[in-house]
Amino acid sequence: MIVVHHLNDSRSQRILWLLEELELPYEIKAYARDAATRLAPPELTAVHPLGKSPVVTEDRTSVHESGAIIDYILRRHGAGRLAPPVGTSDYEQHQQWLHYAEGSAMLPLMLQMYVARLGEAGAPLQPRIESEIANHLGYIDRALEGRDYLMGPELTAADIQMSFVGEVAGAFGRFETYPNVAAWVERFQARPAYRQALDKGGPYNLGPRR
Repeated sequence: MIVVHHLNDSRSQRILWLLEELELPYEIKAYARDAATRLAPPELTAVHPLGKSPVVTEDRTSVHESGAIIDYILRRHGAGRLAPPVGTSDYEQHQQWLHYAEGSAMLPLMLQMYVARLGEAGAPLQPRIESEIANHLGYIDRALEGRDYLMGPELTAADIQMSFVGEVAGAFGRFETYPNVAAWVERFQARPAYRQALDKGGPYNLGPRR
């Protein structure tokens, strides 16, 4: 049985969504953020030394990092679903999206989140952060031009991995500037599997308004 070590309001929500799209059985081991610090509880360090979520365990295998988890689940349980065939150019593009989400796209958004807390002390960094946010969100917006999803008309795991980027962009009020990203987020948040994952995962501030 796949066990998802799930932290509320975190990237692990997209792993629940992936499993719902694949209609796979799984178990949730839930962890709650500290109400004051918003940090993960120390209990997560018993699962992985970094104390971060998501972590997936199955039998004697433990996998952390969202992209690696998605790749693991697709290889072991996907049966060819939610990804292009291995060996095709589309597969390589799909793999790039899986790594791009956390390797590049999230960095300026996370910097914005933390630097904003510094007030005036963070002002010198803001122009560079804004430039990088525009660079990455512009790239994603152009990739979605004329498409429902990142790889074309059908949802793939690339959309699931990239979903957190789109949702954080929305939380920062960027949808008006990047309408293709906005439409994409609205589209995937309306999917039944996405909604089922929300029902099972608990509080998630980046989800759609209900």
